[in-house]
Amino acid sequence: MRTLITGASRGIGLELAQQMDARGDDVIATTRGAMPDDDIDWRTLDVTDDVQLRMLAASINDPIDLLICNAGILHDKGQVLEDGFPAAQWAETFAVNATGVFLTVQAFLANLRQAKAPKIAIISSQMGSSTRANGGSYMYRASKAAAVNIGRNLATDLAGDAIAVGIYHPGWVQTDMGGPTADLVAAEAAIGLIQRFDTLCMATTGCFETWDGRAHAL
Repeated sequence: MRTLITGASRGIGLELAQQMDARGDDVIATTRGAMPDDDIDWRTLDVTDDVQLRMLAASINDPIDLLICNAGILHDKGQVLEDGFPAAQWAETFAVNATGVFLTVQAFLANLRQAKAPKIAIISSQMGSSTRANGGSYMYRASKAAAVNIGRNLATDLAGDAIAVGIYHPGWVQTDMGGPTADLVAAEAAIGLIQRFDTLCMATTGCFETWDGRAHAL
């Protein structure tokens, strides 16, 4: 299976790339920065740059069985309602976490359509649930809610192409973003997510699930 993962140089993305490579998948992993020193096929990519995205898709020019939209940023830490959350950070957060998802899928549609049973996995967050409103983290929450909405509408529009779309909460994970006191290590989250990807099909397209397979409230 050929899998492309965005934002894969660290955290959950790196763990997904390493685990899927280890089990024999043909993994293409992207990063905006330095590339890890391993045998994975690393490519430079900024998901906010539609020209880069289309150039990468054209350079692959082969079927992609699974597209994992994992790239994401968090600017909300330390921000306060009274004078935080500057406009420039709102724009960048949405550019990566929401628009970047759409542009990535758009760029690789032709590659997905060449595959026999293509799938798209969007890594969102429980913080993208509109019913789970705990306050704060406005930029991240709003952008991840947008990612959920994008994923569910893509599931509708791509049903005719038999492209299954899943949206996932990866758990609260011990990464640079999640912090050292989070519930899960990245390896555990990746194991669960890979199981979700493997079982994703047209019968479950449009799902919003947790890393361990539970339906998540929208």
